[in-house]
Amino acid sequence: MTTGGSRKAPDVVDVVALGESMVTFLPTVPGRLADVPSFERAIGGAESNVACVLAAAGHSARWVSRVGADGFGDHLVETIGAYGVDVSSVRRDAARPTGVYFRTAGDRATDAHEVAYYRAGSAASAMTVDTVDLDAVRASRVLHLSGITAALSGPCLDLLRELTAPRPGRPLVSFDVNHRPGLWRDAAGARVLLELARGADIVFVGDDEAREAWGLHGARAVREALPEPEIVVVKQGRGGATALGKDTDGMCEDATGTATFVRALNVDVVAAVGAGDAFAAGFLSATLRGLPVRDRLRHGHLMAAAALTVPGDLATPPARDHADRLAALDDTAWGTLRLGPGWTEAAPRAEEEVSTP
Repeated sequence: MTTGGSRKAPDVVDVVALGESMVTFLPTVPGRLADVPSFERAIGGAESNVACVLAAAGHSARWVSRVGADGFGDHLVETIGAYGVDVSSVRRDAARPTGVYFRTAGDRATDAHEVAYYRAGSAASAMTVDTVDLDAVRASRVLHLSGITAALSGPCLDLLRELTAPRPGRPLVSFDVNHRPGLWRDAAGARVLLELARGADIVFVGDDEAREAWGLHGARAVREALPEPEIVVVKQGRGGATALGKDTDGMCEDATGTATFVRALNVDVVAAVGAGDAFAAGFLSATLRGLPVRDRLRHGHLMAAAALTVPGDLATPPARDHADRLAALDDTAWGTLRLGPGWTEAAPRAEEEVSTP
C-alpha cells in the first residue's frame, strides 16, 4: 500500500530466491518425446524449488521473478504460493510468455534423456535491475541465486552482477553454479560463472561441473579458485559432499579453513531430479539455524533424499525434529541408514530406520 507517495518497505524474510520458473510437462509413460502420448503438468525452476522446500520446512521465503500474463504464469504463481512462499514480488509481463519445457521420464544423466525447452524470449529473460523489486530482493537474511539466470540474457547477467557486488548490509548471498552449457550463447559462460561465484558468500557446485566448466579436479582445487566465498560446497554425487570454509565471523563461524566431508545417504531412488536444489535448501536451512557445518551437509543430504524418493522435483521435507534426529546419528549409523519412498511421511525412532543396504 502506498500512502502520501511513500512505499512500505518489504518484510525481511529468511530467504529470497530469484530466478526463472517454468511450467514442466512430465510424460505419463517412459519413452522418447516423439512417442509419449500425454503429459502431466508440474513446475520446475532451480531457485523456486529452493524457496518451496525452505517454506515447507518452516522458513519464511520469497520468490522474485517475472512471468507472462498468461495461464501458465497464473499456474506458477499459484502453485509456488501454495507452498507458503511469498509471491507478491513476482511481476507479470504482457508482452512475453511464461517459459515451458517437456522432458522424458528417464534419468537426466543418461544419453536417452530428452528435454525440449521453450523459454527463449520468456518473461523471466527480461529481468533487469529496473524490472525487479530490488528492495524485496534484498530484504532477506539469505539471497539465493543460480548461474541459470545469468545465462538467460545480458540484462539478467547484469542483474546478477549487481546482486553479487559487495555492498554494506547486503544479505548473505548463496550461489548455485548450475552450469548449463546449452543455455550459453558462447564460451564465456564458464568465466562468467566463476566471476559470479567469487562474489558470493556460499557457493554450491558439483565436482563434475567444476571439471567441465573450469577444468578443476577435486574440492581443494575448487576452493583455491574461489578464495572469496565464506564457504564452498562441492557436491560429489553419490559419494557425498565436501564443505570448505575459511576463518570468518557470522553464520559460518565454525568453518576454519578445513574440509568437512559427509557421505551421501543410501537412497532407493525414484527419480534423479530436484536433488541438487533440495540439497541447497537443506544446507541453507541448517545455516539459518546456526548448525555446525557437518550438520548443514547432513541436512542437505536429507533434503536431497526426500527429492530422490518422489517422481517430481519437489517433495515434502521431513519434519524438523525428524531431520534433526537423523542428522545427529553417529557416523556408523549414518553410513548404514537407507531411505526409500515415503520416509518423510512418518517419523519412527532413528534406530528403527537404520538398515544395512
